[in-house]
Amino acid sequence: MGLSKKRKIADTKVDAAKIYTLEEASKMMKDINCTKFDSSVDLHIRLGVDPKKADQAIRGTVTLPHGTGKTKRVLVLCTPEKEAEAKAAGADYVGLDEFVTKIEGGWTDIDVIIATPSVMPKIGKLGKVLGPRNLMPNPKTGTVTNDVASAITEVKGGKIAFKVDKTGIIHASVGRISFEPKKIQENTQELINAIVKLKPSSSKGTYVKGISLATSMSPSLTVDTRTAVH
Repeated sequence: MGLSKKRKIADTKVDAAKIYTLEEASKMMKDINCTKFDSSVDLHIRLGVDPKKADQAIRGTVTLPHGTGKTKRVLVLCTPEKEAEAKAAGADYVGLDEFVTKIEGGWTDIDVIIATPSVMPKIGKLGKVLGPRNLMPNPKTGTVTNDVASAITEVKGGKIAFKVDKTGIIHASVGRISFEPKKIQENTQELINAIVKLKPSSSKGTYVKGISLATSMSPSLTVDTRTAVH
């Protein structure tokens, strides 16, 4: 498939040999956007870790100061006594057995799943469906908790989860193309800072090997790690 006219124009605006500062890259996102919709702005960070080693399988959460620009659909899996709390806090879906059955049938039309500890034995079998989609509730990301109201508020307020993939790269959305460049920059910096704090002591050599920023379907910009990693 050939490149679209918009993508060809965007390519002419990018110097493939140049390494951009985070500020420069954030300002260029609108110029290189190739879509008519409010594209996601995505950060890709290549780490010098071995994801096969448990202590180097980087994962965590961070609250972006300006949110993601996307309204997240939240499912809360809980027992009946927690349902009212979850609904009052703004959960889009609340329940247990009904949704376990739906997920087993392939339904994953949600962005985040929060579960109370007591129901985890029931949803453990959903790992094969939810794991590859990064939807499986996990105590490390704050999605297995009895305080479902706080968890929902955090997710709706811009909290995101991230984890390194099997190739050693973290991919995450840091906003939308409609955001002001400063907001993209600040969201991106917040995520980078969170990842840097998680550097494992067993990781030798360069930890952050590469950073790039791009919108949906646009060319990517290489970001200078020396200015972005503090």
